[in-house]
Amino acid sequence: MISAQQLHALDPQTRQVMLSLLEQIRAKDALIAQREQEAAFKQALIDKLTHEMAVLKRLKFAATSERFASTLAPEQKSLLEETLETDLAELDRELDHERGQGKDKAEKKAPKRAPLPPNLPRRDVAHEPADTRCGCGQPMQRIGQDVAEKLDYQPGVFTVERHVRGKWACRCCQKLVQAPVPPHVIDKGIPTAGLLAHLLVAKFMDHLPLYRQEHIFERAGHLIARSTLAQWVGECGAQLQPLVQALADELRRHVVLHADETPVAMLKPKHLSDGKTHRAYIWSYCTTSANPTKAVVFEFCDTRSGENVREFLKLDTPQAWQGTLVTDGFSGYTATTTKGVTSAQCMAHARRKFNDLWANHGSEVGRKALLYHQSLFRIEREIEELPSDERRRIRQRKSRRVLAVFHRWLLAQRQLVPPGSATMKAIDYSLKRWRELTRFVDDADVPISNNWVENHIRPIALGRANWLFAGSLRAGKRAAAIMSLLHSARINGHEPYAYLKDVLERLPTHPASRIEELLPHRWSPAI
Repeated sequence: MISAQQLHALDPQTRQVMLSLLEQIRAKDALIAQREQEAAFKQALIDKLTHEMAVLKRLKFAATSERFASTLAPEQKSLLEETLETDLAELDRELDHERGQGKDKAEKKAPKRAPLPPNLPRRDVAHEPADTRCGCGQPMQRIGQDVAEKLDYQPGVFTVERHVRGKWACRCCQKLVQAPVPPHVIDKGIPTAGLLAHLLVAKFMDHLPLYRQEHIFERAGHLIARSTLAQWVGECGAQLQPLVQALADELRRHVVLHADETPVAMLKPKHLSDGKTHRAYIWSYCTTSANPTKAVVFEFCDTRSGENVREFLKLDTPQAWQGTLVTDGFSGYTATTTKGVTSAQCMAHARRKFNDLWANHGSEVGRKALLYHQSLFRIEREIEELPSDERRRIRQRKSRRVLAVFHRWLLAQRQLVPPGSATMKAIDYSLKRWRELTRFVDDADVPISNNWVENHIRPIALGRANWLFAGSLRAGKRAAAIMSLLHSARINGHEPYAYLKDVLERLPTHPASRIEELLPHRWSPAI
């Protein structure tokens, strides 16, 4: 490297050239360092995924052992096996993406695929070149065709799509032209987007495990192995992940959000030998009912820690979300208030405390408190369709007056009830959270309750009877991601199957920079 004294000794023109060259060297060194850092990160990710795949393969072997088979019911064993198959397929897709689908992908031995049954109805889909005239001016002749068969499914009926790609050649200059292979979400796979959409909707919205769908497909005339179905689910989960991430980013752009959580059972690797599960949680985040953007995002986490909320809202990053979070009284949400989040709590939860007093004990305090809540919720029903500024004006005039009387009454009753009683606990629940419970009065965009997000999470809670458990953390996260898309489509008035089918058809060729166009609240069917 040239020293400063040597550089100063050069003539001005040479010095300028040397400075320019040194600047180029520094820029290239910085680029090399950046590329090395990216390569190290990518290799670390590949190592992590490879390790996870090795662990899953060991679990898959353990799940087939005689010792393990005796610890679970047949239905539970079936769910675990399909979960492991799906996780392995998703990991394989992620590894292919990180490796660039290069040498490792080419060296894989392609499985021999059995031909589709000849008795299934077939329909041809023609793919011909846009122009069959050669560059030399002579018309081309059709000399043959390539046929690729895809399996499609309408409830109860299998059909086969024959994608026919004609071959055209010019006799003059021997030029060959053929339409390109249509892209599919599972490259070189047999399922159509319609079959994949049906599979995902049935599993994640209708709560039909794969072993049940296997039997349904067999009755329809074509047996698809459960391992194959699991592979399709895993690959679709990996392909849809960027869209789910875009949906979460969209959600964080809004300043008022709901949050709630519900428990689900999850089988941990360390519990594989005894078949025991532990409690995990699905967290739900969504925009308010008054927001024209209808979106809900589910997150699967293995704990109920408030740290999960902080991570979803990116509160420890420069992109930290700032706004009002509407929740129930769970203490895990309070951790967000130290990071600039405004807390608003659910008046319906406070009401339930008094409803229990009235329903279980005939409490007069409970009955009187319910009347105050009834007045507040009646006002909300009257103004739910009004513009934001009008809602705030009516809340200031009507709701604030009811709340003032209600608060004085709670303070007076607090002095009359015995310490430690159920009545005192119900009163203290409201008084300790009074500022958070009444946040809606001053902010028209804040709802009075958290019922909107509870309505979204209820179908998931109802589906737990069919799940039995989540087979792994990855399986839970995949289910939460796909359910985010399906339920967001539902609340936007779309038929989930139609939405997902169209998305899976467009996803292989859709630009990553325009992925937001496929979000449920922005989606419109392809013409």
